[in-house]
Amino acid sequence: MAYSEDTAQRVRGLLAREPGLSERKMFGGLCFMVSGNMACGVLNDDLVIRVGPKGHEDAVSQPHARPMDFTGRPMKGMVYVGPGGLESPEELQSWVERGLRFARSLPPK
Repeated sequence: MAYSEDTAQRVRGLLAREPGLSERKMFGGLCFMVSGNMACGVLNDDLVIRVGPKGHEDAVSQPHARPMDFTGRPMKGMVYVGPGGLESPEELQSWVERGLRFARSLPPK
């Protein structure tokens, strides 16, 4: 399984009314893009959140979050959130909103 379809569906539900939303397969998973910029994604059972370099330290200090190290090296500004940090709708929404805030701060592509 490249990504959890259940988690992807939950994210889709949160992003259904987001202007400029698109989906793209990346990193072997599914990414959600806002105006061409990645906001979040699903890889295996993890949520991937793009928080940006300034939001990285705070994000990885949260329960169930860790640096995204897809290539073997941590990617500053990207974090994985494990399933334990996504159990409630509020937890998932909080993480997705972090990714949206960062993606919206970037110029459209």
